[in-house]
Amino acid sequence: MTMTQSLLILVLVAALLLVYRHYRVPIRHRWRRRQAREMLAQFSGRDRHQPAVLHFSRLRAMDALAFEELLLEAFERRGFRVIRNQRYSGDGGIDGQVVIAGRTWLIQAKRYASAIRPEHVRDFTALCSRHGQPGLFIHTGRTGGQSREALAGLADIEIISGQRLLALLTGAPFAVPSRTSSGPSEHHMPGGSRPQDRDRGWSS
Repeated sequence: MTMTQSLLILVLVAALLLVYRHYRVPIRHRWRRRQAREMLAQFSGRDRHQPAVLHFSRLRAMDALAFEELLLEAFERRGFRVIRNQRYSGDGGIDGQVVIAGRTWLIQAKRYASAIRPEHVRDFTALCSRHGQPGLFIHTGRTGGQSREALAGLADIEIISGQRLLALLTGAPFAVPSRTSSGPSEHHMPGGSRPQDRDRGWSS
């Protein structure tokens, strides 16, 4: 075998590896990622100043898995490393992960039209406890009293909803999650949110 033939074989193998890496992600997964990127571009661009009620209506109407991708894309655009699941089904309640200040946070994404269900919060709290990792419960609804009680005294679980969720998606000031009992970190991302903008259980 000549040197030229050897180089040609290496080039072909490299090309096949690139094709494999692209197509090993199912088409439906790529479609959801594309939908999420397009939605995020709209939220942070032309639609940024639309009324919150319209933003939440669009979020609640999204495909559930595309909503998960939207959140991961939003964290990535803020410079955080995200960890996607290998598959959407059988994820054990973990919709993705994000690394913040060296800690890996588990993410659970929920689209609600009304108050979130306290049992969902308790289940996620137990899930994070089993994994020994902090968690972000991100939702589009209202955080009721029972759900807040389920998180009372827990420094490792944060809820992101309402105006804080919109800030994450639109590129506005956003309080970075921090694993402390005092809540979200005062060290904000560019345009980080003011303390009074943190989750208010706001619902549209």
